[in-house]
Amino acid sequence: MDPTLTLVGALMLVISIVLSPLSSRVGMPVLLIFLAVGMMMGKDGPGGIEFDDFQLSFLVANLALGVILLDGGMRTRAETFRVGLKPALVLATVGVAMTALGAAFVAWLVFDLNWMTALLIGSIISSTDAAAVFSLLQGRGLHLNERVSATLEIESGSNDPMAIFLTLMMVSVIASGGEHAIQDSLILLFKQFSIGGVGGIVGGFLIAELTNRIRLTPSLYPLLVVAAGILVFSVVNALGGSGFLAIYLSGVVIGNRQVRMMPMILQVHDGLAWLAQLCLFLILGLLVNPSDLLPLAGSGLILALALIFVIRPLTVMLTVWPFGFNRRELGFISWVGLRGAVPIVLALFPIIANLPEAQLVFHAAFFIVLVSLLVQGTTITPLARKLRLEIPANGEPYRRLPLDAPAAGDHELMLFPLRGENWETPRVLGQLRFPENTAVAGVFRNRVCLQPKADLEVSSGDMVAMFATPSVLKELGKSLSGRHTPKYLAERAFFGDFVLNGDALLGDVEQVYGIEFDELPPELSLAECFAKRTKGHPVVGDTVVLGPVTLVARATEADQVTKVGLKMDKSQNA
Repeated sequence: MDPTLTLVGALMLVISIVLSPLSSRVGMPVLLIFLAVGMMMGKDGPGGIEFDDFQLSFLVANLALGVILLDGGMRTRAETFRVGLKPALVLATVGVAMTALGAAFVAWLVFDLNWMTALLIGSIISSTDAAAVFSLLQGRGLHLNERVSATLEIESGSNDPMAIFLTLMMVSVIASGGEHAIQDSLILLFKQFSIGGVGGIVGGFLIAELTNRIRLTPSLYPLLVVAAGILVFSVVNALGGSGFLAIYLSGVVIGNRQVRMMPMILQVHDGLAWLAQLCLFLILGLLVNPSDLLPLAGSGLILALALIFVIRPLTVMLTVWPFGFNRRELGFISWVGLRGAVPIVLALFPIIANLPEAQLVFHAAFFIVLVSLLVQGTTITPLARKLRLEIPANGEPYRRLPLDAPAAGDHELMLFPLRGENWETPRVLGQLRFPENTAVAGVFRNRVCLQPKADLEVSSGDMVAMFATPSVLKELGKSLSGRHTPKYLAERAFFGDFVLNGDALLGDVEQVYGIEFDELPPELSLAECFAKRTKGHPVVGDTVVLGPVTLVARATEADQVTKVGLKMDKSQNA
C-alpha cells in the first residue's frame, strides 16, 4: 500500500476538521468546507490528486449516507410524527415528483438536452438534504417550533426513496430505450417503499432487542448498533428495497425504545456521523475538477436559482398549505430545500451505467449542490430568526451517563451547568423543585465536589449532577436551564406575563382581564381557539391574536394546548 495515500487522506481530514469552526464564523455550512477541501486536493488544486474511481466513491457514499441517516433516525422523536408525518410524506413523494418535473423543464431549456436526459437531471436533484440543514441549525443553537422541525426531519429521511426511484427509472428507460419502462417502474416503486419500510421497522426492533439482551463492554454497544444498521441497509438493498428508508426507520425505532446504553450510543454515533460526512464530501470533492464546472456555470446557475426561488416554493405551497401551516412557516420550509450529498451520489448512477451525457449530468448536479449550499445554507439561521420561528429551548444536560445497573433501572447521571440570568443570584438547593424519582448527586464548583445539602446555595458557574430518567428530562431541563437565551426568547418576553390553563373559557378571561372578544363565543375554550387556528395540531409557540391580546401556546399534550401564555402587547402579534 502506498503510504502517500494514507498521508494525503489523514491530511485532508485534519485540514477539514481544523477549518470547520469557520462555518459558524462566516455563516456557511460546514459541509461546503469539506467539499472545498476535497476540490482543492484534486487535480485542479494544489493537491494535484487525480481521482476518478466512481465505483469506490459510490460505495463510500452509500455507507456514509447510511450512517448519517441512522444517526438522524435515532434523534427523531416519535411524537414529532403527530404534527409532521402527513405534510412530510406529501413533500417526500408528490413534492419530489413535482420538483423533478419542474427542474427537468428548466434543464431542457438551459442545457439544450433531450427530454429523457432532462428528466434524469430533474430526478437527481429532486431530493433535499435536511440533515445538513439541521447540523447547521443545531450548531447555531437554533430551536425551531415542532411543526416546522418535525416536517423537515421526517422529509429528510423519507424523500430519498422517491428520488432514487425516479433516477433509477430514468436510467433504465434511457439504457433500454423505453421497453417495459412503465411496468418495471411501478414494480420498482412498490419494492422500494414496501421492502424498505417493512425491513426498516423489523430491523429496528431486532436491533433494539439484540442490544438489550446481550451483555457487552459498554464501548461495543454503539459499534453493534451501527454494524447492525449497515446490515439492515445492505439486506434491504439486496432485496430491491430502499436501504436509505430502511436504515432511517431502523434508527427511528431504536431511538424511541428503551435501549441499553442509549446516551453513549448517541454520543458515539454523533462522532460517526461527522466522520461519515467528512469522508463523503471529501471524496465527492475529489471527483470534481473546478475546470469542468466552468463551461456550464451559466446554465447551472439558472437551474439552481429556478430551483431555489420558483420550483421549491411552488411545490411547498401546493402540497403543504392544507396542513395548517402559516405563511412564515411555509416560507421557511420553501427556503430549506437544501441540496446536499444525495443528488451527487445519485448523479453517479448514469456514470456507472455508461449513459450518454453522464458527465454533464454529474457536473450539473454538483454545481447545483454548490449553489444551494452557498445561497440557502448561509441564510437559513438568520431567516428562521427573522420569521420568528424560534422558540425557547429546554435546557439540555452537558453530559448524560447511563448507569447500566439492574437496580438503577433506566436512571442516568446527568450534568447540568448553571448559566444565565436565572442563576446570577444564588438560590438554595433545598428550595428548588425537581421532578419525582430524581435526586441531586452532587454540585461541582471550582473543581471541587460539594455535598448536596438542602441549605447549599448554587449559582452561575456551578454544575449540578442529577440522577434522573429520560422521561423527566424535559421538566428537569426547565428547572436547571443552562442556556444563554436572547432577550426575545426569555420566558416572559416570549410567552407573556400571565399563564392560563388551556381549558379556560374566553368568557372567564374577559371577566378577569377586562377584555372583550366580540367575534368569538364566550363558551369557547382557549385550547379550542388554537385547535381551530392550527387545524387540530397545535405546537408550542403557536399564537392566536384576539384583539389587544396575543395567546401563546406554552405546553401541549396529545394535540391539546394545556398551558397558554397571555400577552397584552400589540407589537408582539404574529
